[in-house]
Amino acid sequence: MLNITAISRISLSIMISTMLLFVGCKELGVHLHGQKSDESGVEEIGDIDPVMTPFNVDVPQGITEFGFNLFDAIWKTEQNQNIFISPLSVSIALTMTLNGASGETEQAMIDSLQLQGIDRDSINSTYQQLQHILLTNDSKVTLTIANSLWGHQAVQFRQDFLQQNTHYFNAEISSLDFSNPTTLSTINQWVSENTNGKITEILDRIASNEVLFLINAIYFKGAWQNEFDPSQTKDGIFHLSSGNEKTVPTMSRTGNYEVFGGENFQAINLPYGEGKVSMYVFLPSQNSDLNEFLNVVNSENWEEWLSDFRVRNVRLQIPKFKIEYGTKELNDALTALGMGVAFDADHADFSRMAFLDRINGNLYITKVSHKTFIEVNEEGTEAAAATSVGIGVKSLLPPPFIVDRPFFFAIRDNETKTIIFMGTMTEP
Repeated sequence: MLNITAISRISLSIMISTMLLFVGCKELGVHLHGQKSDESGVEEIGDIDPVMTPFNVDVPQGITEFGFNLFDAIWKTEQNQNIFISPLSVSIALTMTLNGASGETEQAMIDSLQLQGIDRDSINSTYQQLQHILLTNDSKVTLTIANSLWGHQAVQFRQDFLQQNTHYFNAEISSLDFSNPTTLSTINQWVSENTNGKITEILDRIASNEVLFLINAIYFKGAWQNEFDPSQTKDGIFHLSSGNEKTVPTMSRTGNYEVFGGENFQAINLPYGEGKVSMYVFLPSQNSDLNEFLNVVNSENWEEWLSDFRVRNVRLQIPKFKIEYGTKELNDALTALGMGVAFDADHADFSRMAFLDRINGNLYITKVSHKTFIEVNEEGTEAAAATSVGIGVKSLLPPPFIVDRPFFFAIRDNETKTIIFMGTMTEP
C-alpha cells in the first residue's frame, strides 16, 4: 500500500519530480511561433546555412543536470517552501542568450548549463531537434513552446546572433521603443497568450538601461491516463514540515502503477494520456525528510531510479494542489552555479550579440526572471512557465582627451588641404 497523505512533506517531492516533466519525456506536442520582423534597430535577417549535426544526447542530459543544480541552489534559500521550476524553460532562454556570448562569459554559461565539451552548432542543432522530437499526437496531452526576442529599436544587433535564434529556436524578433509605456504590456501580453493566460506578467518594469529581453514560454496540459473519481476526493490530513497538520482535499484511486522503493523513500509514476509523459512523485519515508532526499538526488541517481520502476497494485492518495511560483529572480542561484560573470556589467562579454562600439557600452545580463504555475486535480495537470533574460548596457565614458601638457596644433583648410597656421604650445 502507498498512502500518500500519511507521510509529511510530500508537496516539494512532487515539485522536484514535476519540474523535470518537460525534459523527462520522449515525445510531447510542441508549437513554435514564427518570426516577426518589424524592427528598425535590428539588422535585416537573411537566410543562414543551417548546420545540422546528429542529435547529441548530452544536451538533454545537461538540461537534467542543470535542473537539479538550479533546484538545489533555490532550495538552499527557500527550504520547506513550495518550489516549482521548469529547467527546460530556463535553459532555452539562457541558451538563446549564449548565442551572443563570447570568451569567459560563454564558457561560464556553458559550464553552468552543463554543456561542457559540446560545440555551439551541436548545442543549437540539438535544441532544434529536441523541440521537434517532443511532438505528440496524444489527444490527452498538450505542450506548447514559444520563444521571442524583444530588442530596443535604437540598438543594432548582430545578424548571426539573430539568425541563430530564429533558425534553431524559431524565435520571434520584435524591435520596440522601450520608452513607450505600451512596450511592457506588449511583451507581457505575448507571455500571457503563450501560457494560455496562466502567466499574465513576467516583467513589471523596463529599466532605462535595458535593451533586450530573450523570453521563453511553455504551456502544458495533460489528462491522467487513469483519472481520479471526484466523488472519491475527501478531506485528508497533510503533515507539514513544521510538524503541524493541515486538512486538504485528497484524491484517491486504486490501480496498477509503476513504483520504486529506494533507501528512505518511495516513488510512483503517474502517467498522462498514452504514457509518454508522467509525473514522478518521490515521497520521503516517515523517518526521513525532504532535506535528506534532496541531498542524495542528482541526475545520475534519477536515471538509475527510473529504470528500476516496476508495476504494482497501489492504493494511491494524493492531495489536489495549486502553485503560482514567482516571479523569481534567478540571478543569485545562477551566480552560485558559476555564471556570475554574465551579470557583471564591467566584465560580461556579449560581443557576439551587438556592436559594442556602436552603443558605446558593455552588455550584461540584468536579471533572469522565472515564473511558473501548476494545478493538479482529478482530471490531470495544467502547468506553465515563462523565463525572461534581460540584457542591459553599461554606458562607457567617452574616451578622454585632456589637453594638460605641451601640444602641437595646426589650422587647416580642409577643402584644399592647405595648412594656414601651425604651432606649438608649451606654456599657456
